[in-house]
Amino acid sequence: MKDNIWRNDEEYMSYVGSLLETKEIQKLANYTQHHFSTRLEHVITVSYVSYRIAKTLGWNAKAVARAGLLHDLFYYDWRTTKFDRGTHAWIHPRIAVRNAEKLTKLSDLEKDIIIKHMWGATLCPPKYKEGYIVTIVDKYSATAEYSEHLVQKVEKLFRGRKNSTAFDFEKVSK
Repeated sequence: MKDNIWRNDEEYMSYVGSLLETKEIQKLANYTQHHFSTRLEHVITVSYVSYRIAKTLGWNAKAVARAGLLHDLFYYDWRTTKFDRGTHAWIHPRIAVRNAEKLTKLSDLEKDIIIKHMWGATLCPPKYKEGYIVTIVDKYSATAEYSEHLVQKVEKLFRGRKNSTAFDFEKVSK
């Protein structure tokens, strides 16, 4: 989350602050997630947006914040690393749970959120309502992160063209 408003949210930071300080979480900054975001930026965005939604609904915001932060806790390039025993969509949540359990004690709710966050690409839906939040926010975040890449390509294509009206909404509205 580029504007870093999450840093000033005391309740949110009370749930995830100590996790964010670990070298294991900080190491996610070394991995590209969706073209122009790091895995660390991605998990913080998923965590904070999911937390805000859960808090608004009166659901378990702490579990959502923690699981959102930990849902992609793996250290490989998912575009190039392949597995014999399943797809990245099925394997990486299990790796993330194992890695997360080395950092902190996870509740059954948090484990389920992490394991099932790829529902849609995998068959098992979340067991708990909170899992749907992280699942949906993760998909939304991935789409937004990738779309930024596409928007930049389109803007580059039209930049510098005289007489280009592709983004000239003033002319369209007249």
